[in-house]
Amino acid sequence: MSWGDEGDAWDRYDESAAKVRPPKRGSRPRTKTRPAHDDAVTGLIMTVDRGRYLALVDEGLPTEREVLVKRAKEMHRTSVVTGDRVDLVGDVSGEPGTLARMVRVQDRDTVLRRSADDTDQVERMIVANADRMLIVVAAANPEPRERLVDRYLVAAFDAGILPILVITKTDLADPTEFIRHFQSLDVPIVLSRSDEPPLDELSELLRNHVTVAVGHSGVGKSTLVNALVPTAHRATGRVNDVTGRGRHTSSSTVSFRFPGGGWLIDTPGVRSFGLGHVRPDSVLASFTDLAELAEECPRGCNHRAADCAIVTAVAAGELGETGVARLDSIHRLFDSLETV
Repeated sequence: MSWGDEGDAWDRYDESAAKVRPPKRGSRPRTKTRPAHDDAVTGLIMTVDRGRYLALVDEGLPTEREVLVKRAKEMHRTSVVTGDRVDLVGDVSGEPGTLARMVRVQDRDTVLRRSADDTDQVERMIVANADRMLIVVAAANPEPRERLVDRYLVAAFDAGILPILVITKTDLADPTEFIRHFQSLDVPIVLSRSDEPPLDELSELLRNHVTVAVGHSGVGKSTLVNALVPTAHRATGRVNDVTGRGRHTSSSTVSFRFPGGGWLIDTPGVRSFGLGHVRPDSVLASFTDLAELAEECPRGCNHRAADCAIVTAVAAGELGETGVARLDSIHRLFDSLETV
């Protein structure tokens, strides 16, 4: 066989014409480059239900509409909660039978979180972008729980949200002793009777803000939400006469447009509120006068020992008559971070 014949023989092994079967997942090459989605529109998440989201598009404009949304495949590990502002593509007309795709979550101003219990470091987001928290507690039936309110306050302080304490059913019991525990916190406190909620006072505090309402089951939170937002139509229940506990009537977190501007987000009633994700420094930072004194504390100070700058200042009367109460409030909030 000549050299020319040998070359012809090797031509049999040329793979340039070989047929390659495409992979089962398709023939498009994988890439980490994602579309920019420059044509995306902004949507406000109103509620979440079984993997579907109801978003408000063109908020405040004549073209405002509600759009049903699902998450894009690349967002399957991204948490999305009521109050989030997201980028939407696809069919955003809001017509019946249409479904838009959520491709991004915009930067959040605030995030309200809780954990399953105090030992659980996993954060569970409740709402996003709220700037006020309406903490609803009953003066009686069910009995008020100071520690649960403390936990709500800690979560609000940690998120940078202004808490507002509303005490309902004040016609059933005198809340004076209960209020005394919170007067030194500079938190607005509103009293509400069963037959006459202070709608004008609350509206002044909530109008043009994004407010999240939280509270123990049976305290009258849904009743209050219905009074503040007549179009809410939240289901209401009653307290069990034997156990003294309320029945869960709200099973989802829903946003309602507040009369005059803003939003009111109602959340399901809870009987526990874990703070495993919160650090004590976040609580102290909410008390600006005490936080300034704490800068002079020794390293690792627990703000209880005699050499603590805050304890020393309070003992010397530098913080006035409320100093003792404010220090006690800080200690109580610190205590609430520990396992119950």
